[in-house]
Amino acid sequence: MSWIAKPRVAHPGLPRNELGLTQRDYEGRMSTLCAGCGHDSVTAALIEAFYGLNYPPHRIVKLSGIGCSGKTPTYFLNQAHGFNGVHGRMPAVATGAAGANRTLTYVGISGDGDSLSIGLGQLAHAIRRNVDLLYVIENNGVYGLTKGQFSASADVGSTAKKGAANMQPPIDPVLLGLSLGVGFVARSFSGDKEQLVPLLQAGLRHRGFALVDVISPCVTFNDHEGSTKSYRYTREHLTEVADADFVEPKREIAVSYAPGESIDVEMHDGGILRLRKLAEGFDPTDRDRAYAHISERLHRGEVLTGLLHVDKGLREMHDVAGTVDVPLVEVPHGDLCPGSAALDALQESFR
Repeated sequence: MSWIAKPRVAHPGLPRNELGLTQRDYEGRMSTLCAGCGHDSVTAALIEAFYGLNYPPHRIVKLSGIGCSGKTPTYFLNQAHGFNGVHGRMPAVATGAAGANRTLTYVGISGDGDSLSIGLGQLAHAIRRNVDLLYVIENNGVYGLTKGQFSASADVGSTAKKGAANMQPPIDPVLLGLSLGVGFVARSFSGDKEQLVPLLQAGLRHRGFALVDVISPCVTFNDHEGSTKSYRYTREHLTEVADADFVEPKREIAVSYAPGESIDVEMHDGGILRLRKLAEGFDPTDRDRAYAHISERLHRGEVLTGLLHVDKGLREMHDVAGTVDVPLVEVPHGDLCPGSAALDALQESFR
């Protein structure tokens, strides 16, 4: 983590959003990650996404696990609530927090090691419960904090910095999410803010679990020739399924697109994720065809980016559980603890 605070000086001419805040108001502390780390670009995209949506920083909850990704929440939204959990357990913390207070906005920052190795079971059940959470995976294919061992997302044949080749098949978080029934899944590249920011904004507006996998190269251990998670490899093999722009409800935004078919995907709050299709016949609302298309491109060695699937018809965790509309802290003590007679009756109903 970082205890180095950024100077509070801001240029008086900085643009302000509808809350009267500048992007500086959405920043955190100084980053201690390696210079050029893709994770810092993800941080910059998150800052821009929250600023553009006019979110009050104190109404955000940011959560993380262990790894380089676990540091990211320190670097944005100083005024937000935050919790750094143990390795792989962030989804359980997020589930509990969201269950206790549904009025806040939750964002979980994880890594490919944190999510696809020790935390795989936690991730799977957060998806199954459809927790209302933007879940960002900063995916670099290595364990950066422990000197660059392959992670579960490393591709077969990808080489380590010292030359050893990975021989184990990877777990792809996008295909995993689709197979588990996630309602919103996208992939982007940390170096493509123009695409990443609207995808993050759409994920924040999605009601339910929104999975965004971000290829985020590790400049220290996985940015060399032979790595399939390097800046060069990603740029050479990146294929967009669509250009994206997020349009808030009741707000006119002028957008410009090259000639081509477009599709508007309405989010739960009425906002629109506007896509210009590049892949012929690709429909992000068709889960089976999306899975097949992504799998086919992966076998070609291509990194498919953009909004890959969205389903607004899934029931969010609170709908399934029938929870109260207000935060538990606001529920009267008598309702939270109705007494032993009510508990006995509840236990009897399960017999």
